[in-house]
Amino acid sequence: MNELFASEKANLIRASGAILITSLLNLGAPAVLAYAIDHSLAADDFDGVLRFGGVLLAMFCVAFVTQYYQSLWMGSVGQRVVYRLREQVFHKLQELPVAYFQKHQTGDLISRINHDTSKLNEFFSQSLMRFVGSLVTMVGSALFLLAFNFRLGAAALAPAVVMGLITSLLTPWIKARNATSLKSAGDVSAEISESLENFKVVVAFDRRDYFRQHFDEVNRKNYSESLSAGIANGVLTPIFGLCAQVAQLIVLVYGLTLIGRGDFTLGFLIGYFVYVQRLYDPMRQLAALWATYQAARAGYDRISEVLHETNDLVVLPGSAEAVADAPRLEFRDVAFGYTRESLVLRDVGFRLEAGKTYAFVGPTGGGKTTTASLMARLFDPNEGTVLLDGRDIRTYPAAERSQKVGFILQDPFLFSGTLRDNIESLEGLDGMFERGLDTPVEGLSLGQRQVVAFLRAILRRPDLLILDEATANIDTVTEKTLDHLLLRLPQSTTRVVIAHRFGTIENADEIFFVNAGRVELAGSMQQAVTMLQSEQRHS
Repeated sequence: MNELFASEKANLIRASGAILITSLLNLGAPAVLAYAIDHSLAADDFDGVLRFGGVLLAMFCVAFVTQYYQSLWMGSVGQRVVYRLREQVFHKLQELPVAYFQKHQTGDLISRINHDTSKLNEFFSQSLMRFVGSLVTMVGSALFLLAFNFRLGAAALAPAVVMGLITSLLTPWIKARNATSLKSAGDVSAEISESLENFKVVVAFDRRDYFRQHFDEVNRKNYSESLSAGIANGVLTPIFGLCAQVAQLIVLVYGLTLIGRGDFTLGFLIGYFVYVQRLYDPMRQLAALWATYQAARAGYDRISEVLHETNDLVVLPGSAEAVADAPRLEFRDVAFGYTRESLVLRDVGFRLEAGKTYAFVGPTGGGKTTTASLMARLFDPNEGTVLLDGRDIRTYPAAERSQKVGFILQDPFLFSGTLRDNIESLEGLDGMFERGLDTPVEGLSLGQRQVVAFLRAILRRPDLLILDEATANIDTVTEKTLDHLLLRLPQSTTRVVIAHRFGTIENADEIFFVNAGRVELAGSMQQAVTMLQSEQRHS
């Protein structure tokens, strides 16, 4: 958190100075009022009353200006801090491995970036200076009360001590309620994100009722948690109000007693009442500000969980040179599971040579996509080693690995914008194409988007190209277009084809069968078909 405020020291110092001036002026006003009542008003000195009235007016005007600037400075500080915090969270998310996003819902992460940071912005921009100003006013008022009359001041402060004890007892509960509320808000965001992403499927199967019911459950839970947090955030306000009224009653009774004994004046009693208000009114404000602070803390805790995540896909030290005569890719005794308890691959070993085409086939859920993901180092194996050109794939920097390994998925992802944004600017091919690159990608069909995805990968001229069901959802005409694009690859490029359809792998040099944690060389096309049919009969 400290680094977020490192560049805001000047604004924080100015805002703190403005707070101090505002608080001192507000604290001095009751003393001036008490003195004017006891000396000018009691002596029928009308000119003196006007002079003191002018002094009070001047003090209030200066306090108005300083309060305006403290709000202006702190408002800008809050906006900039949250801006930098959102950048930090987003950059951190970009650094994290794919495994992290499989464990966390997209909507919840969006909620952390938007909703949780807005809680921090609300506190920094609106509440922090009020919080500090209230504390300064309260401490100053307490000192004035004790200085005027120690016994009366101690009696007036007694309810404040009770308030402090109650606040310390309730704070953990308030924070917990706010944390639960923020999490449920993230669940609502996640549910909305999932529903919108799969809206076509929902409509096609006419299951709006299911998603409506599921959303109602999540929304009802969020309502309950938000209501609970609202109750927790508001519980201190009436307690603080009650303590303030008790304090005023104590001052009134005790103060009148002192006046009757001649130990106190009417002016000082009126000033005393003002200082009691100066003490307890900020406390009542703090009841609301404290809830805002706890919500901000809960939001920052959720954000910190992301910021403190680490990427275990680190680059290991190793030779920067490829090993002569090494296979393009090799798995050595590889075992992998998305959880330690359930392995998807066990003791897998195979070699892929440069310039050849390899097909990986098998039943759904057999581990084909997992194998491809390990080839591209989207994950690291739990055991064993994946080697690229004879080097441990973990020794390649991300940029170099991305240049050497191309990965085309079944559902193509294109950056928003035009074809130029997806091809030229990404691949460094400015000026190579003369027409068509300014076409917006939003209007492209699935087949057209897949052609762009193919072209984008092929133009990088990778040493290893992985096609994970890349032609499963396109027509035969588009598939032929993609086959022609593949011919533009260098002869040294190794092609890995993950497929369900045997027609897409008939030209493969070797076929591997993937199922039940094993990757076995199938031999011919007929042998692969026989193995798949055998697995289907046993499943």
